[in-house]
Amino acid sequence: MSENQSSSKGVTIAPAEGKLGILIPGIGAVSTTFMAGVEAIKQGWAAPVGSLTQLATVRLGKRTDARTPKIKDFVPLANLEDLVFGGWDIFDDNAFEAAANARVLEPAQLEKVREPLEKIKPMAAVFDREYVKRIDGPNVKQGTKWEKALALIADIEKFRVDNGCARLVMIWCGSTEVFHRAAAVHQTIESFEAGLKASDPDIAPSQIYAYAAIKCGVPFANGAPNLTHDIPCLLDLARDNNVPICGKDFKTGQTFMKTLLAPGFKARMLGMTGWFSTNILGNRDGEVLEDPGSFKTKEETKLSVLDQILQPNLYPELYGNLFHSVKINYYPPRGDAKEGWDNIDIFGWLGYPMQIKVDFLCRDSILAAPLVLDLVLFLDLAQRAGMRGIQEWLSFYFKGPMTAPGLYPEHDIFIQLMKLKNTLRWMRGEDLITHLGLEYYD
Repeated sequence: MSENQSSSKGVTIAPAEGKLGILIPGIGAVSTTFMAGVEAIKQGWAAPVGSLTQLATVRLGKRTDARTPKIKDFVPLANLEDLVFGGWDIFDDNAFEAAANARVLEPAQLEKVREPLEKIKPMAAVFDREYVKRIDGPNVKQGTKWEKALALIADIEKFRVDNGCARLVMIWCGSTEVFHRAAAVHQTIESFEAGLKASDPDIAPSQIYAYAAIKCGVPFANGAPNLTHDIPCLLDLARDNNVPICGKDFKTGQTFMKTLLAPGFKARMLGMTGWFSTNILGNRDGEVLEDPGSFKTKEETKLSVLDQILQPNLYPELYGNLFHSVKINYYPPRGDAKEGWDNIDIFGWLGYPMQIKVDFLCRDSILAAPLVLDLVLFLDLAQRAGMRGIQEWLSFYFKGPMTAPGLYPEHDIFIQLMKLKNTLRWMRGEDLITHLGLEYYD
């Protein structure tokens, strides 16, 4: 009995030739840290720490085969030298100015990448104060929502031509929009386009970006918890246009820790009565999340993680009475240096109580930047491999992974990583790894 499962013969993957354009709604802390980091890596004075595509290996065959290439040597990913950047923002600062204002990177480091970042000037953004209430800026598009969608499509095509791009990917790094649910306007592409022409208030700015991207055949990822491309009309459009999509909400700080710890408690069948989480954050994201509507959107993804991992319906005696609370507080002195504090009340043998305290002092944008890199490279790979629609194998990167309608999301980060690497093995016709391993002891 093998620890491997026979794979297909793989899929045909078009080569990663020519420039790959990365289009980003939101030229703020996350996106400028990502762009500055890529430029630093290209200059040779920084390492891509945190990036699976650049540093991780993938085991092939049996453990005794000793075949563990790096992912970037196993699948044909775009080269970092071929990446070009563009995007939109409500402020007209270029990427260098935006990065300086974000105060994530040290000034001396930022100075080394000044030249390429100064060339990245944001296009006028699609923005609506009804969806992001605590910030505003002058660099915004005017007109109906339909006219804004057409303007975005024109922006995308102009960027493609001006930069000589062979392919494009779009990734939302903008602010968290207020919480809302899918409405009638989101059900079909016909109702959505009619809603754009009528400037329907249920259509959010992020949905207009996703529509424009998918109409142009551009893969789209959502790094925020907004209701964006996870609506019926855009899911159908992505499949019809053979466009891979994924999301949502980058898994960086506190939720990253939950997806590490909760699977361990469940694996050992340890019970849990409470998990209290609070955050202090001083960047623009923290300011936006002061609005109750935007916080509600974030809270939904943060709260869903434990319920899906612990499965209280299957283990009511262990997790049926779990009290889970999440708070986020805007605290300007911290800037991008977020502190996530967790108190976890667990119980063990004979019901005896125990506690765990976690104090995670992290840098939100430093953790998010390598996720952006991996996602744009993997989405480009997926499109060249002929994959379309929801890419569940990229759940590893998100708090609220997208899945087929009616299918619960997998939040266990170790299962997510196995799914990701097995998908790469499948692409290349290698055996899938099951970790059974009985053949070693026959």
